[in-house]
Amino acid sequence: MEIQFFKYQGTGNDFVMVDNRSLTFPKENELLINKMCDRRFGIGADGLILLEPSDKYDFKMIYFNADGKEGSMCGNGGRCLVAFAKQLGIFINKTTFDAVDGEHYATVENGIVSLKMIDVDTINSQDTYTFLDTGSPHHVEFCSEVSKLNVKDVGSTIRYGAPYFKKGTNVNFAEQTSENSFKVRTYERGVEDETLACGTGVTAVAIAANKAKLTKSNPIKLEVLGGNLEVSFTVENGIYNNVFLKGPAEFVFEGKYVS
Repeated sequence: MEIQFFKYQGTGNDFVMVDNRSLTFPKENELLINKMCDRRFGIGADGLILLEPSDKYDFKMIYFNADGKEGSMCGNGGRCLVAFAKQLGIFINKTTFDAVDGEHYATVENGIVSLKMIDVDTINSQDTYTFLDTGSPHHVEFCSEVSKLNVKDVGSTIRYGAPYFKKGTNVNFAEQTSENSFKVRTYERGVEDETLACGTGVTAVAIAANKAKLTKSNPIKLEVLGGNLEVSFTVENGIYNNVFLKGPAEFVFEGKYVS
């Protein structure tokens, strides 16, 4: 089997893209997807994304984690898919597409993709952490000297521990660096390691920071290992809506994978 693919990255979060409008990709083949994402024996990526036709919108997003299993929403993956769809000529500057968590609107200007995320109406605020779902579940902890943290070890312990257990969660550690800025590091389930960026993760951090009254700024700037992202939103009756994740999404290379 020969598969045409395109590689994209958004602040270091990298993805294998496949134009599956023909619906011929064997998406039930977890081993194939896992091998394609493998950084030593495959293309190398945090996940694989299929662009498929949609009855209501410009296209549909199907996201798989690097382990080969279909995942929940990926913010940076969504932004990269938008850039890919633009490259394919599906739209010019504005688009709406369908994902596992529903409808998403996005714009592209000078290589910067602004993606509308889902509304957030439920936030579980505890003494030491905040839990919320921004399209994917996220545990958020605010700390000092985040650069010194062993994110893989600490994150994996939280990811599988109480109250998450088998279902698990993504884990974010954030350090406030100014009134409107935070450094963020994320352990991603499905990748089972720290990634250079996580779009739904920084979105969760921004909302959690506002909820905890750590900042009144809007937009909020998030520095991740792979670059910089920005999150903006409005708050009405405790509900976070008009949530936008903004940052670069870049084409890296294309090729053919032979299995």
